[in-house]
Amino acid sequence: MPRLCLLALLCTVLLTPAVQAAQYSSEKGPLQVDQMAGGLEHPWALAFLPDGQGMLITERPGRLRLFADGQLSGPLGGLPKVFARGQGGLLDVALSPQFAADRLVYLSYAEAGDDGQAGTAVGRGRLSADLRRLEDFRVIFRQQPKLSTGIHFGSRLVFDRDGHLFIALGENNQRPTAQDLDKLQGKLVRLYPDGRVPEDNPFVGRQGARPEIWSYGHRNQQGAALNPWTGRLWTHEHGPRGGDEINIPEPGRNYGWPLATHGINYSFLPIPEARGKTVAGTEPPHYVWEKSPAISGMAFYDAGRFPAWQHSLFIGALVDRCLIRLELDGDRIVHEERLLEDLDTRIRDVRQGPDGYLYLLTDETSGKLLRLGLAPRE
Repeated sequence: MPRLCLLALLCTVLLTPAVQAAQYSSEKGPLQVDQMAGGLEHPWALAFLPDGQGMLITERPGRLRLFADGQLSGPLGGLPKVFARGQGGLLDVALSPQFAADRLVYLSYAEAGDDGQAGTAVGRGRLSADLRRLEDFRVIFRQQPKLSTGIHFGSRLVFDRDGHLFIALGENNQRPTAQDLDKLQGKLVRLYPDGRVPEDNPFVGRQGARPEIWSYGHRNQQGAALNPWTGRLWTHEHGPRGGDEINIPEPGRNYGWPLATHGINYSFLPIPEARGKTVAGTEPPHYVWEKSPAISGMAFYDAGRFPAWQHSLFIGALVDRCLIRLELDGDRIVHEERLLEDLDTRIRDVRQGPDGYLYLLTDETSGKLLRLGLAPRE
């Protein structure tokens, strides 16, 4: 049997739904949603293992689980202690680009400091052959200083085509720090996989600036994905009350927060530091929502299973409790569609699976893993 056919068969077997789903309407035809697993406590992110071995799922309280053969494992061993308070805890998961050879799994999480405040950390460990633990887990990055009391940690992990690791961070709800180049709050960071700083990062050698920084002026980045057609990194971030935005970050550029924003404070008062929606010397958003959906998770669709979804970008929404589909023409976003509004659930993460379906995590005390596809036409 050809290798691609074998992998598709393995994915079909290992990702068989536990509960047959309901159908929902969409512009591209009926949607079919299958519940794959339930009982996840505030799941945050997922990553697919190769060769049909299933997927890894993080739960915010600090657990990493394996979903395979239709079953959810107990917590894997070897994880770091996390700061599981407020929005903090175990966050993103990503596999090494050379996972087949090194078996390295990367995790981002909230880490406590000595004074009770916290920041985002990233570490990596080797997945054991029996898929039960991470071995030799080591921290490769720490957000400094630690300023969060429980909110705005970010964070998403993405490897680019050259093997660099991007870490999308929040500003710990300390607004001015997003503009401070001597701090790692509100920054997009670029590293080698072992945590070393690439010499061509834009602020290397600049006095008073952290060399890890790729771009700055971000608020709370909870989505990041590599555009499969261009190889460029896209990120998105929460605005305050209004002003959620998508960016395509360029090295050394300032993306405005809190000087430039389309939002206001949750108190309905202006952001104290804000000078307007656009400010000289800062980059405007690539796309902006004047009313915040509270976006989280991001996945480009380039699989062949559902051609109608080609050149779409899917983003979860927490407050608006839906899945957002954006149609692309090159880098331009030309249309927006809201999906699964009748499902009425907070969608934390969205990923394209190796079988061409989309996989969603719902942010609940008893969260679910869902599989989404277009229903066959009769």
